[in-house]
Amino acid sequence: MKIDVTSLAIIKHLREGRKSFQKIAEDLSITENTVRARVNRLIEEGVLSVTGLVDPEAIPGHRLVMVGIKLSTMDLVRKGEEFSRLKGVVSVCVVTGRYDLILTVLMSDTHDLLAFYTEQVSQIQDVQSAETFVVYKAYNLKVPYIL
Repeated sequence: MKIDVTSLAIIKHLREGRKSFQKIAEDLSITENTVRARVNRLIEEGVLSVTGLVDPEAIPGHRLVMVGIKLSTMDLVRKGEEFSRLKGVVSVCVVTGRYDLILTVLMSDTHDLLAFYTEQVSQIQDVQSAETFVVYKAYNLKVPYIL
């Protein structure tokens, strides 16, 4: 599917939260059926996914951490998929630089950092090192609630 200016504008409107197709259509001077058809097509083609997101700072007892992972293998995509299945992992990025993977992990009172490393990360082979970055404050960050 070719992503044109109208599709990009619809996606931008959807980023702002629960906005009706009617309101998006009014803002873009197109019909509601056009918005609905384009959204459905973007979803069908895997370009768009509509999800509910939460602000981790707004949930008592939760904290967001970033984890840099250095691997002793170059099978980065497979390892990224393996890390993405761990409890609390919101996202995994294969990156350049000092680390091979950067994980975004949602911690809670019942799912703490020590348990994450000792019970989960320790089970994954080829981890050379890991470094944790505790997020004190995030701006415009919303994540799927997965715990």
